[in-house]
Amino acid sequence: MTVPASLIEYPVDFPVKVMGRTQPGFAQTMVELVRRHAPDFDESTLGMRSSREGKYLSLTFVIRATSREQLDALYMELSDHPMVNMAL
Repeated sequence: MTVPASLIEYPVDFPVKVMGRTQPGFAQTMVELVRRHAPDFDESTLGMRSSREGKYLSLTFVIRATSREQLDALYMELSDHPMVNMAL
């Protein structure tokens, strides 16, 4: 029995959640970063949610993922960004 290299079949619509402190420019910076890896991202589909006390902001991007390498590169850049607390 052969095991597939990935359980995901590409291309696929894939949700990416990013959380960080609420601060000026956070959402726009994350949109620009996501667009570097998924140029066809439609900003009108961006989901935003503030924490109860407004200290943190959660952004959900649904991108058209084309490969595991694309997702790995996106998550690496998000995780390394100083404005990001967590990327899921």
